[in-house]
Amino acid sequence: MLNKSTENKEKKSLKERFFLVIGMVFFLAYLAMGLAIIFWKNFPLDMKPSYRIAFGVILIGYSVIRFYRIINDNKE
Repeated sequence: MLNKSTENKEKKSLKERFFLVIGMVFFLAYLAMGLAIIFWKNFPLDMKPSYRIAFGVILIGYSVIRFYRIINDNKE
């Protein structure tokens, strides 16, 4: 089992590795944006705190979905 996963990493093309890195960067970007929107007290847009928190939670949820898809694509 472990040997098979190391073989998959060796078989990945440069394009697949690039997309993996870009996917991880965007996952981290959405996660950071969601957290920043939730915890930033003087948010530049005029939003009610409940809308700001809801928007941040949506971004964090989207980042979790992206992470799940990256992990599933990487297993194949």
